[in-house]
Formats: sequence, structure tokens, C-alpha cells
Amino acid sequence: MYTSKQIRQLFLDFFKSKGHHIVPSAPMVIKDDPTLMFTNAGMNQFKDVILGNTPIKYPRVADSQKCLRVSGKHNDLEEVGRDTYHHTMFEMLGNWSFGDYFKKEAIEYAWELLVDVYKLDPDRLYVTVFEGAPEEGLERDNEAEAFWRRVLPADRIINGNKKDNFWEMGDTGPCGPCSEIHIDLRSDAERAAVPGVSLVNHDHPQVIEIWNLVFMQYNRMADGRLEALPNKVIDTGMGFERLCMALQGKTSNYDTDVFTPMISAISSLVHVPYGHTEAQDIAMRVIADHIRTIAFSITDGQLPSNAKAGYVIRRILRRAVRYGYTFLGQKQAFVYKLVPVLLSSMGEAYPELVQQEQIITKVIKEEEESFLRTLETGIHILDSYVEKEMDGGKKSSVLPGSVLFELYDTYGFPVDLTELILREKGLTADVAGFETEMQKQKERARNAAAIEADDWVMVGEGDVDFVGYDHNESKTHIVRYRKIKKKGKDLYQVILTHSPFYAEMGGQIGDRGELRGMANQEVVYVEDTVRENNLPIHIMTKLPADLTQEFHASIDSRRRRRIECNHSATHLMHLALRQVLGTHVEQKGSFVSDDVLRFDFSHFSKMTREEIRKVENLVSDMIRANFPIDERRCVPMSEAKEMGAMALFGEKYGEEVRVIRFGDSIELCGGTHVPATGVIGSFRIVSESSIAAGIRRIEAVTGEAADAYNDKLQDLIYDLQGLFQNSPNLKQAVQKLISEDEQIRKELREAMDERKERLKKELLAAPKVVGDVHVYVVPFTLKADIAKDIAFAVKAAETKEFVYIANSIDSDKCTLTLMLSEGLVAQGHNASNLVRAAGKFIQGGGGGQPAFATAGGKRPEGLSEANDFILAELGLQ
Repeated sequence: MYTSKQIRQLFLDFFKSKGHHIVPSAPMVIKDDPTLMFTNAGMNQFKDVILGNTPIKYPRVADSQKCLRVSGKHNDLEEVGRDTYHHTMFEMLGNWSFGDYFKKEAIEYAWELLVDVYKLDPDRLYVTVFEGAPEEGLERDNEAEAFWRRVLPADRIINGNKKDNFWEMGDTGPCGPCSEIHIDLRSDAERAAVPGVSLVNHDHPQVIEIWNLVFMQYNRMADGRLEALPNKVIDTGMGFERLCMALQGKTSNYDTDVFTPMISAISSLVHVPYGHTEAQDIAMRVIADHIRTIAFSITDGQLPSNAKAGYVIRRILRRAVRYGYTFLGQKQAFVYKLVPVLLSSMGEAYPELVQQEQIITKVIKEEEESFLRTLETGIHILDSYVEKEMDGGKKSSVLPGSVLFELYDTYGFPVDLTELILREKGLTADVAGFETEMQKQKERARNAAAIEADDWVMVGEGDVDFVGYDHNESKTHIVRYRKIKKKGKDLYQVILTHSPFYAEMGGQIGDRGELRGMANQEVVYVEDTVRENNLPIHIMTKLPADLTQEFHASIDSRRRRRIECNHSATHLMHLALRQVLGTHVEQKGSFVSDDVLRFDFSHFSKMTREEIRKVENLVSDMIRANFPIDERRCVPMSEAKEMGAMALFGEKYGEEVRVIRFGDSIELCGGTHVPATGVIGSFRIVSESSIAAGIRRIEAVTGEAADAYNDKLQDLIYDLQGLFQNSPNLKQAVQKLISEDEQIRKELREAMDERKERLKKELLAAPKVVGDVHVYVVPFTLKADIAKDIAFAVKAAETKEFVYIANSIDSDKCTLTLMLSEGLVAQGHNASNLVRAAGKFIQGGGGGQPAFATAGGKRPEGLSEANDFILAELGLQ
């Protein structure tokens, strides 16, 4: 029986023998594609090649790609752990042909690998072919069927509809028919009783798809039309976990050696045997699945957060924590303890996991501890509401959207987590009501992200070339353009043949500038430059009148130089941080603009003032050394690593990279930089803070901005000296003032304590007695905190039943303070209810405990009426 490691390697070795170039997995987190947050299919990293935006370097490639599907049309989250074969993070084994072989070879290779290499029983295999779609003029894929007929009888070749057998990248883009390969893993007796052909694509847990062969031959246009692709593409994807299940003779992915070490570790950790109860088994499977997703996401640079991709990862982590809490009795953080098991299982195939172990562990642990602090409270609130208001479904089976929103907003419960808990109780959630509560926020988010795009309009031909490393201006032509609508505003996206404009990537913002028509001298402005599918997209508010003329393109050179100063300083600071704090420091993200640089890095404690000063001094030394840039393009990755170049985990690097060196600073980088470090001028760190567990953030400025920052600090010192009569020793003067202030405060506290003690004695000495109750109504206003202190002082000294009322006025606001003795509370009186009702007299409201409560309002003149109301309600007037 093959191990999972052997299965993966056999796949890669097979396709290498067929002339395929083996490429590494791209990051699971996507940073340069506005249409995707995560890699959800093996083809994602080849999207630029398929679209024709990147030249074809290798016509045949193969890999094992880490993928994540938790949102959109590929959403497997609810099935994870409950069935045998769905996962959030999974590996996709794939082989591609870009304009080389097509259906015949793809089918032959698939059959040879499955039957001759892996030795799967051919009698258990079924395939599907596209049945056609007459409404779109698409015929049945008879070509694929003819090739399948060479190895399979006709009764195991099944027609598939457009949903199952016509693959599309999205609403637009490359698409085409596909053939799915399914395997029947049932026993011989079951297969004899019910033919497998009747179970294909019917969600049977033992009759499952393991491989999809996609034959891309069309391009879907924005208006829905299909055009033939100039280069036909083969794109296949085989589920690694499902393949392991088939080859290892298991009936569940979770019973393969992909998951059994993790499930065994969970069982030992929580002291619950696997196979004991279904609920506990599901919990272990969910956690075993989710830890992979969380760890790989953090490795690829995506930390849990409250926005976009970060929120997806936080949801998954909290989901794992909740399963452990509810079904496995885990009240303390424990998921982070599984990281070493994951590394032993997958660290060899994905060494980036091993290199990031410390940060993965710390982030998961802190996230767990943070959520556990609110989990118990949130579950208690949910359970209480279900018990009182829903009565287990007898009164209502739907949780209101307002409660759903409170759990989300106050306690950090993802909506799908609340739905999951309710589903386990046989109840549902009013998601529509929740959406209403979130309406304004969601509307803003939709407006910010919504982009409506027309089809590209072709203007001319020519290769797209970025010349901005060497030139700030160039002659160019427009290749194509399209009109888009963003936030209700019409914009144009333009692609040029030769562009000096740097497109936003790797944290560096895009260039601005202008296009000047060579024929008519018309000038149009480039507002921004972004990167989409590896193409530089120039954003404009209007198009030139003559699109076919030659243009002179030029960037805002001064703005670019400020950006370059900040970017080069980022490299120098990275080196300085590793020298001052240690080599565990690794870049976790950056932002480089013309105003500021922001740098996120792994470190586990707040930097001291001395450490910050050392980093500043080291960077300043490198600036003064005026190291010239040593830029090397198209360097093989292996050579770059030998040079000591630092790479940012989670970034997508090709086999050839660009290396930037300033002295001892050597990094892989695609951004623009100063010609020598002396150009940076000056450098200052503005702030250092924590943004996540084990992740710190530095903001810094360079050049003119650093000078302005220094001027601001100097002006502050001058102003402070002026306040202290230009004292020559400002620090001593401030310390003296603080000391005097502390003494005054001490004397004031003592005076206030004496006043409170005196007032308490005066009140206790002459209470108004109504029946058996002592009534204390303070005859003048007090500060609210003093009114409270005296209330508890009276309570401590009074031996009779009593009521205490005090009023406070602060400008046009007022506060009513009420305390009742425990005896009055026992009689049924409630201070909280009383002040809430009395609040109407002061145009306010309040509450508190049965014995002590306060109310605030904006009508001080109503305090006397409020006092009388309370005494009347107590029967003490």
C-alpha cells in the first residue's frame, strides 16, 4: 500500500517522464488577483499564461497545489467532517498543456497513471463527457468520448450536463468541456446489487470524482458569447486526499495517513477515543481539517483578522475551537499544540511550514485564547435565548437577526458558527434579519468593491513591456482598453505596449503620470497603475481622442523617487531588524507609498526604545555609506538563494527572480529603488506596534518626510520650553511640575476624603425618619463619583432600613444616584426600576442593581421631581 508521500511523488515522477516541467505550489493566499482571495484550483497560478498575459515558458507542467475552498460557488465548509471527502484546505494534483497536447494525450496519460502506475481496478472507473448545450450552440463532446472508448466500454461513459461537465473560470474568461473520472469504492456485493453508473454525480460517499480533465477551448466574453481560444489548454485537477483514500483501500479520506496522525494526536490530547461517538468524531475530523488550513494560511502571510481573507481564516479557527469546546470539553487553548504533528506529516513536501513553525504556533495560540474568553459568554447568551424565547422551537424555531448580530458584533461569533450551533439544536437563524442589521456596512463594502467592466476593446497589437526600471518615460501605443464603473464613477483601464508606469505590487503603490499624444499633443492623466492577471493596467478618467497614435508616456518622477526612497529604506530596515532583534525576524507584509513606509515582521515582544534607536542608527549608517544598487534580473532561484537573498513567504516567485542588493542587504524584489542609498537622505521610525500575535508593525519616513518629522519634534520641544520660561533643562522642569502636581493631588484627595467623612456623619446624625425607614436626600449637588462613595459609606454605617438619594449636575447634564437597603430590596423594591422610571423627569434613563442604580439625563431642573417620584413610589413622602 502506498503512503501519501509516495502517492504524491509518483504523480510528479510520472508527468516528469512525459516531458512535464514540475513547478512548486503557489501560495494558497492570493495577493495580486482582485477576483480571488485564495487559490481554489490548481490552475490559478497559470491564469496569466492561459489568458495570454504571460509568455509560455514550459508548454507542459505539473504540480501539487495547496487549495482552499470556503466561499463562493466552491463552498465545502458545511460538509467538512460530516462526510468522508470534503475539506477546506486540500491538495490538487494537476498537469497542464499550453498549446501543446490536447484531449487525446490528456486522456491517455490519465488512464495510464491510474491503471498502469497506481494499479487501480479499471472496472471501478467511470467517466463523464459533456452532453452539449444547444441553447449556446455547443455540441456533445464526441471527440473526448471517442478517446475514452479506446479504454472503457460505452456503458461506463456517462453524459454530463453543463453544470458538471462544462468548466468556466468565472463569468468571463477561458472555459470548455471536461471529463470527470469517478471511482466506485463500494464492496463487490454492493456493486453487484446496484450498478455504479446510477450513482455517479449523485453524492454517494463511495462513488466519488477523483480527477477532472478540463479541455479549455473557448473564451467567455462579457456579453456571454463564446470565442475560440487561440491556444487550446489542458487543465487537470485530481483530489490528492480522495486519491489516497482510493489507493489505501479506505472508505473515508480521514482514514488515510493524510489525517490519521492528526486525529490520533487530537484523541490523545483531549483524552477521548476516536470512534466513541459520532459527534466527537465529527469534531476531531473538523479540527484535523481546519488546522491544515489555518497553518498554511499563516505561512502564506494571511493572519486571522476581521476583514476579507483574514476573516475567513479567523472563522475557520473559531469553528475548530468551538467544536473542541462543545464536543471535546476543551476549555483551554489546544489547537496550537497540533502544529508539530502537521509539520511531521507535511513539512517535507512544504518546507515553508517548518520555517514558520514558531509564528504559526503563537498566532494560533493567541487567537484561541482570545476567542475562548468570549465563547462561553456567547454560548450562554445563545442558550438562554433559545430556552426563554424560542423554547427549543416550540415558540419559534428561528433566532432573530438582532440576536445573531449581537453575537457577531459583541462576541465575535461568525454567523455561520451561530447557524451551526442552532442547526445542532434543530433550529435556524434569521440571516435576512442579520443582513438588515449590517445593511449600511455591507452597502459601503459593496460600493467600495463593486466594479462593472465591459469587454476589452482591441486598438492595436504589440507585446506589453514594463520599461520603468530603466526609464521614467517612453514612446508607446495603446494595445486595448475597457470601460469600468467603480463606486458609480466611469473609469478606463488601458494597456500600453511600453510602459514606464510601475503597477502596484509587492506593497509598492502604482505610479501616476501622463500620456501625451504625439500627433495632436493631447494630454490625458494616468491616475493610478494596478496589476491584474500579471498585466499593468493604467487607470484614467478619460480616453485620448485618437487612440491609434503614438504616445509619449511619462511618470511623476518626483513622486516615484519618494516611493523609491521608502522602498529601499524598507530593505535596509529589514536587515537592521535582523541584526538587532535576531534572524527570526521575517517580513510579513509591507506598504510603500510616497509618504510613508510600513513594515510588518515576526517578533514576539515590543521593541524597546534602545532597540528602535539601534535600528535607526544602522539604517542611517547604510544610507551614509551610499551603497550603490546591485540589481540582477532573471537570476535562477537557486542562485539567488546561494547569494543569501531573503524571500517573503506567501509571495509567488518564478524560477527566475530579480535580486536587489545594497551592501549586505540582499532581497528578492520586483519594486523600484534608488540608484544608491545616499539618495534616501534620512530615516526615522515613527511608530512600532503589535498588529497580531507575534507580528509587529513599524511605520517610518525618509527624506523630506523624515526632515518634516524632525522639524515637528523640534517645534514641540521649543513650544514646551516656552511654557517653562525657556528653562535650560526641560526634563528637570517637567519632572518638577509632575512632582508638584502629585503633591497637590494628594492634598486634594485628603481634603475630599475629609469632606466625604464629614458629610456622611452629618447625614447619619440627622436622618429623616418615615416609619421604620431612614431617608437620606443630600440637600445639595455632588460629583457623581463622590455621591456613589458616600452611598456605600452610609450603607456600611447604617443599621436601619434606609434610602439614599443624591443629585449631580455637570453643565447641562445631570445624574441621579439611588441606594436602597437590603431590607427594602427584600420587600420587593428595585433601585434599577425606580431610576429607570424616574429618568423621564430628567429626559434620560439608567439602571443598575436592585440595591444601587444611577440615571443620567439632560434636564437638571427635573431632579427634584425625580426625587419626589422615587420617594412616592417607596411610600416615604
